[in-house]
Amino acid sequence: MLAERFQETASSAAIEHLRWSLTPRVGPVLFGRLIERFGSAQAALGASAGQLAEIDGIGQTTADNLARERDTADVLGEVELAARHEVRIFCREDEGYPPLLRHLPDPPICLYVRGRLEPEDGVAVAIVGARRCSTYGREQARRFGYQLASNGLTVVSGLARGIDGESHKGALQAGGRTVAVLGNGLARLYPPEHADLAAQICRQGAVVSELPMSSSPEAKNFLPRNRLIAGLSLGVLVIEAARRSGSLTTARLATEYDREVFALPGRVDQESAQGTNGLIRDQHAKLVTCIGDILSELGQVGEILGVPEVDTACGAQVSSSLPDGLSDRELAVLETLSRDERSVEQIAGQTDQPAAQVAAALITLQLRGLARQLPGNLFVRIGR
Repeated sequence: MLAERFQETASSAAIEHLRWSLTPRVGPVLFGRLIERFGSAQAALGASAGQLAEIDGIGQTTADNLARERDTADVLGEVELAARHEVRIFCREDEGYPPLLRHLPDPPICLYVRGRLEPEDGVAVAIVGARRCSTYGREQARRFGYQLASNGLTVVSGLARGIDGESHKGALQAGGRTVAVLGNGLARLYPPEHADLAAQICRQGAVVSELPMSSSPEAKNFLPRNRLIAGLSLGVLVIEAARRSGSLTTARLATEYDREVFALPGRVDQESAQGTNGLIRDQHAKLVTCIGDILSELGQVGEILGVPEVDTACGAQVSSSLPDGLSDRELAVLETLSRDERSVEQIAGQTDQPAAQVAAALITLQLRGLARQLPGNLFVRIGR
């Protein structure tokens, strides 16, 4: 059996999902409709072309093509290639699939991971910005990457030249964790000059992608990639972005996902700062100058993690004491928890809160030692 041969690379459920991921024209949105119609990836694999044609937006011709391409997808070759590159493939049913991604409107069908994702990576801040950035932008990206990682947060970025690369380097220098999200397959590193950086990231975090292993770094891949950067984070910090920067798309998606958005102000006469300054001016992002500004906006998570005793950029003493209370949202989630196992979806239904907000609250409760995550993305309360 394929699943038994490559069980260290992909679970049986991931292999079922992978067949759909490798089927042309089947993206996360259509895959979601397949799951809604048939109940599971496995059940959808057994659907006939006629049954596929019954789904909204799929005509008979498209259904015939989907069925043929689904059944001829080179799943074995893909898993073998992943194994050779020491890449693991996760699907939504796997415990290793990031919880925050599960609650996106269009979560990846499969997530390819080189390195290792850890539960603490759920407490993450993304740093994004210009590839062609100023010396100041580079310095600030590395500074914030270093300080975020020093305070226990995982730094998420895109491994691109400029701001992305510097933020990863800052996190690595702090000895912290960092995750790079690529707009290409993991068999093709891009940009090539970041090969050594990627290797370091894999030792202190992970390089991830939702694209098949051999996918090239085409422009069409980077906007979908940005949604994963936003989705993996509790907040997004934008450093130097022009008016039409892809980083602004990441910021917009972060807002849609109920994440925090931060922006570092730049020179008013600098084109690469027009996007960030615009975010602040239009109140789409919170102005930040130091790590304390970010942690204070992250609420309980930021307070629990603490901040440096003195942030010289702020020039002020910042408290690092633990909080006494929880927010109304976190209290509502805590009151819903008990010794009985509950999923994020069940908690969301009982508290009438979006699943993404519930997932963020659960991270805080786990950090406080008030909740515990069990296999299958289920949660129980501790101490009652």
